[in-house]
Amino acid sequence: MSAEQPSTVTLATSDHGVVTLPEPSWCLGHAIHDPETQYADIIHSSPDITLTFRHATLMTACLVQSPNATPRAAGLGGPTPGVSVYPLGESLDPVQMYDLAARIDVYADQLRDLADQLTRILGGVDR
Repeated sequence: MSAEQPSTVTLATSDHGVVTLPEPSWCLGHAIHDPETQYADIIHSSPDITLTFRHATLMTACLVQSPNATPRAAGLGGPTPGVSVYPLGESLDPVQMYDLAARIDVYADQLRDLADQLTRILGGVDR
């Protein structure tokens, strides 16, 4: 019985030539990789999850990791996997993602409250 080998990806870089590095199972792949990318800027990304309403993208999020990056300022990604959130423009850790989800839950409740209020107004109950 053989152990499954981790997946790898081989990419051209502008500063290290062709490199082979481990690729996480959640990575979407590198089909649009630019060979002018520097080694430290290689990014693994998962597929986006998108919140769309009336053909407008309100928010997207995906897993990201730049395994060869030097540690950066908080929220800007790096070697530790995170969740990239647009339009926030930051990578969040699990605690921050739970906080974001909780705030979205509160906001959704506020939207429902507005819908209830509008229903009453349109029904002539509350003017």
